[in-house]
Amino acid sequence: DGVIDSGKVNTNNLAVKVTESEVETKEKGTEEESTKESDSTILDVSSDYPREKHISIQRQLADLEKLADLNEAEKKPCPLCPEEKFKACYGHKLHRHLQNLHWKISVEFEGYRMCICHLSCRLAKPNLVGDQTFSKMGAHYHCIICSATIARRTDMIGHINRHVNKGETESRFITAPAPKSSHEVLKESDTDVQVLPNYSTPQKTDSYFNPKMKLNRQLIFCALAVLAEERKPIECLDAFGATGIMGLQWAKHLRSSVKVTINDCNENSVTMIQENCHLNKMKVKLNTKEEDNDEAMGDGEENNDTIEVTKMDANVIMHLRSFDFIHLDPFGTSVNYLDSAFRNVRNLGIVSLTSTDISSLYAKAQHVALRHYGCNIVRTEYYKELAARIVIAAVARAAARCNKGIEVLLAVALEHFVLVVVRVLRGPSPADDSAKKVRYLIHCQWCEERIFQKEGNMVEENPYQQLPCDCHGSMPGKTAVVLGPLWSGALFNTGFLRRMLFEAVQYGLDEVQPLLKTLVCEAECTTLKNFSTHSPYDENKQEECGVYIKTPDALAESYVLHGKRKNNEVVRNTAKRQKSDTSAEHPAFYYNIHRHSIKGMNMPKLNKFLNYLSEAGYRVSRTHFDPMGVRTNAPLAQFKTILVKYSTPTYAGGQAEGPLHLTEDIQVGDQVQAAADGKAGEDKFLKDSKAGDAATTFTNDCPAHCAAD
Repeated sequence: DGVIDSGKVNTNNLAVKVTESEVETKEKGTEEESTKESDSTILDVSSDYPREKHISIQRQLADLEKLADLNEAEKKPCPLCPEEKFKACYGHKLHRHLQNLHWKISVEFEGYRMCICHLSCRLAKPNLVGDQTFSKMGAHYHCIICSATIARRTDMIGHINRHVNKGETESRFITAPAPKSSHEVLKESDTDVQVLPNYSTPQKTDSYFNPKMKLNRQLIFCALAVLAEERKPIECLDAFGATGIMGLQWAKHLRSSVKVTINDCNENSVTMIQENCHLNKMKVKLNTKEEDNDEAMGDGEENNDTIEVTKMDANVIMHLRSFDFIHLDPFGTSVNYLDSAFRNVRNLGIVSLTSTDISSLYAKAQHVALRHYGCNIVRTEYYKELAARIVIAAVARAAARCNKGIEVLLAVALEHFVLVVVRVLRGPSPADDSAKKVRYLIHCQWCEERIFQKEGNMVEENPYQQLPCDCHGSMPGKTAVVLGPLWSGALFNTGFLRRMLFEAVQYGLDEVQPLLKTLVCEAECTTLKNFSTHSPYDENKQEECGVYIKTPDALAESYVLHGKRKNNEVVRNTAKRQKSDTSAEHPAFYYNIHRHSIKGMNMPKLNKFLNYLSEAGYRVSRTHFDPMGVRTNAPLAQFKTILVKYSTPTYAGGQAEGPLHLTEDIQVGDQVQAAADGKAGEDKFLKDSKAGDAATTFTNDCPAHCAAD
């Protein structure tokens, strides 16, 4: 890079002689480089001959300004530009020059910035003009690791990456080493983690830490805390540890209830995890061998407070060992690890996975969704729930290949991630039941009505007849598309969510409580927001999976209904009945009220509109997928009808069309009133049954329900 070996340069077959002075300076430069390299070898033995870094390599912009000695009263030259390129100027202009020309296009490495340099450190190829030769001083970067000078910024980044891949991260220059305190220490949920300076950028650090995923970590912690109450101790795995923040929170709060294993295949991340364990005063057991350690970790009281740190591929450790709780959070999609996760997970265990490939799941990169999930999708108003059902369908297929079924406990899709938590049910029958719930969806592209295809393999003559809308008959061309395969079952388990809410209250996780309350209402498809802060384990342990989980005798004796204690058989039958009810708890998908609003009309407030739908006899709730979404079992036509009825004109000119809208509204009102009258008796029965269930759910020592926000 820029070192001329001979004293002649051939240009267009012409021998151009370079002046002897230039040759002498180049020879001196090569001699100086050789002496510097010899000095660098001496530095490995002793530090008697320190050598400072180049002035273009600085930590902060203020350090670069100190070299310039900014002064408003005097003109100062730029320390990185020759006088003929940038003349001396006053401080404010020089500050802008340093910031815009040198600092903004620098290359960052381990807290240092390699700024672009215009000094005569590197000669560019000479230009021939007539019989004269002009040597142009080219802009370049100085490598902090070696003595190379690189012209382009992209080449410099690649040059640094090659050093990192070879393990050459120590500089030959005597730079002031960054103290250990430069590693920032962050605190989350009473857990301290040490992170690198570029912890929030995956491309610049090995140990990636995203503060925006705090809500995700709290949801997973609540799910693990619920499982820890069912059976103790449980073995849990954080397959992609990074900084180890999630596993540290598990071990620090749940303590002897869990045996935590934090895994990562990156050596730097494993070192960071060990340091964070010591920072939180946790014992560490390091295991880097790919061998089965079930017997070593099977029983032993000394391992309860110890975090095991492993350096393996995630697929390898999940194939070798069995766990009760597995969490997958790779970069992007999790489909490459699903087969390994379900291979050895224990019966009634939990698998949670976080997918961050939202570009494909949210239908921005449809070809990627087809490649990863084998699913055809388009952008819809309910795209977030569509993404959750895509992931669950992939999970169900992977579990079925291992003769295991799943029950979805939780599915959350927010701006940055899609979180799915499922319980594993071992056996071919649950596997068949789960596989049957993976179906295709028919979606109308005109009105966005949707319906799952009917079960069966017979080809229908006109698939459009399955849609409730008549867009195919009134609109030209093909109006619907087939999406999927998707998960058609329930996305939430009400009992599990209530227990997660209880654990969030117990551990003081305030950020996740509003979301859990919304999920409980969404799972029950109701707008009633009554919750109990007392333990719901007496009832809800029997709600899941159709499996009776035995509770302590004291809790069983306190389970009373109308003055009579339930025996185990009655509780088991109740669990099966509740399981059948929870499978149809909430209708699939939701409608966006803005998407179906009428032009020139002011739509009602969302809460009022929910009351109007409820008064019409339909089940309705809000959804966490969309702040303006409405989850209801009302058909889209009836949804629009009620929305039109309670909308008001936005301008006075709209009153001219009043008679037409009034006649339609009268008809709509008659239909809505008839529907309400027809279901009045059913509403009364539902209210009575809810009141009876509330009397059985909460024992006598429970206070009044706390209202949600």
